[in-house]
Amino acid sequence: MSNSQPQVEYVAHTRIGEKGQLTIPKQYRDELGLDTGAPVAVLRIGEGLMLIPEQNRFRILCDSIASVLARRQLSPADLLETLPEARQRVFARRYPELATREGGSRRGKRH
Repeated sequence: MSNSQPQVEYVAHTRIGEKGQLTIPKQYRDELGLDTGAPVAVLRIGEGLMLIPEQNRFRILCDSIASVLARRQLSPADLLETLPEARQRVFARRYPELATREGGSRRGKRH
């Protein structure tokens, strides 16, 4: 969307079809780059629904992660160094019996 267009607009109305499908007006599909089959997140906010194109949600998530890494002055290499320990914690939480039996470490063991 260009900066001259309002960020919040009221769509007069649309109808939900027999199979629960909702038609998004062509103007908005074109402006947002939504083609047939484009993934859209549906958020419930009180008595309303908000539709967010997945590419926007993913971009927002990436921007948020990049911001946190920048504030903490972490590089991608710093983050990657934490993966082995994080994997062990997830494994222990997901498979507590195996983690206890194997001493919590799976390094070098492939099943």
